Amino acid sequence: MSGHSKWHSIKHKKAAADSKRGRIFTRLIKEMTAAARMGGGDVDANPRLRLAVATAKAANMPADNIKRAIMRGTGELPGVSYEDVNYEGYGPGGVAIFIHALTDNRNRTVAEIRHIFSKNGGNLGESGSVGWMFQRKGYFVVEKAASDEEKLLDTALSSGADDMREDGSNFEILTAPENFEKVRAGLESAGIATAAGEISMVPQNYVKLEGKNAQTMLKLMESLEDHEDVQNVWSNFDIDEAELKEAS
Repeated sequence: MSGHSKWHSIKHKKAAADSKRGRIFTRLIKEMTAAARMGGGDVDANPRLRLAVATAKAANMPADNIKRAIMRGTGELPGVSYEDVNYEGYGPGGVAIFIHALTDNRNRTVAEIRHIFSKNGGNLGESGSVGWMFQRKGYFVVEKAASDEEKLLDTALSSGADDMREDGSNFEILTAPENFEKVRAGLESAGIATAAGEISMVPQNYVKLEGKNAQTMLKLMESLEDHEDVQNVWSNFDIDEAELKEAS
């Protein structure tokens, strides 16, 4: 979809700014703590923790920070107990939004998320209202400058990926969640740098937004992402790159 930008593409472009603000570290620490609390502190035996630690290392998080986050999760250090919660809702133009959060107070978090939706032209929906529009997938972004297309396709497919597609200045690689680490290792062995890699909720189709709806949608997504309990936000909107530049 050259000339257009979906939220997946927009997210990785703003990762550098998030890192400078310390936002990405805060999210990763919470994720590692929650993963260790739920599945134990052994990285080799806990896939969720293994992914969180790998992501933290890729973000250049100091080893001591990683160790302390895990120890808070296992109870070796005092820490807050977080629980997973998902929220589903609608943005301008009827686009679907799926949110994953980690919270120590469900009532507070849902009230604040509802307020963000209503303030920015959206509506918080019931559980299951939009989740069926997304598929849980391993997801990688590779910038076109980082690899030859044929090499990238061969490497991705031979490592277990399901599909590769073009999105503006990037390639997107999709995998089954259980093949995520295998594909990550294959890309790394081939010397192909990834701009993003995560277990994601990938939309099955997209809704084109223009004008005021596009601008309002971007503000809603930014507000949701900035909430301290929100770990990830996924949506099925698609906007023109020119409108994205105007918003930024």
